[in-house]
Amino acid sequence: MTDRTDMIARIAISDSLRYIGEDPEREGLRETPARVIKSWETLYGGYKETPEEVIKTFDTPGTQHGMVVLRDIEFYSTCEHHMLPFFGKAHIGYLPGRVVLGISKLARLLEVYTRRLQIQERIGEEVVSALMVHLPDCKGAGCVLEAQHMCMTARGVQKQHSVMVTSCLAGVFKTENKTRTEFLSVAGVR
Repeated sequence: MTDRTDMIARIAISDSLRYIGEDPEREGLRETPARVIKSWETLYGGYKETPEEVIKTFDTPGTQHGMVVLRDIEFYSTCEHHMLPFFGKAHIGYLPGRVVLGISKLARLLEVYTRRLQIQERIGEEVVSALMVHLPDCKGAGCVLEAQHMCMTARGVQKQHSVMVTSCLAGVFKTENKTRTEFLSVAGVR
């Protein structure tokens, strides 16, 4: 952030504190605007990354690969509608051709999209699309997300144990029942 942008953000955060009835000058809140801005570097760090920067592939000519699935990847995101957190687990899989992805890159790819203002439905679409585009010969990909949304648990209907589940499938994960069933089973989706 530029100094001017940083100053504007601090003023906006102080104004928000006043709006909810707080005094931004009281002892516990004086440094809050600076702490909030610092936290945004992590919470919204996905805006500074692209899939191309995090995806690293390995060419494995002559090798036949089975399905690759990384499951139970924790994620944290922020709802673009209420600017409240939602968090949970992602299960990401793909059926490679000759090119495979470094396994940690699946988690990093997820972070590119979750560390932005988001809706859960779009995250899965973005992850799957990136895999299909950036992995040569990828035969199919899938992403299932299970998350609790603070806009559901802390406000609104206040349903404490609700979990939203979304899925996005492409290629053979979408067109072949056997492949889809295998992915959902390996991912542990009920």
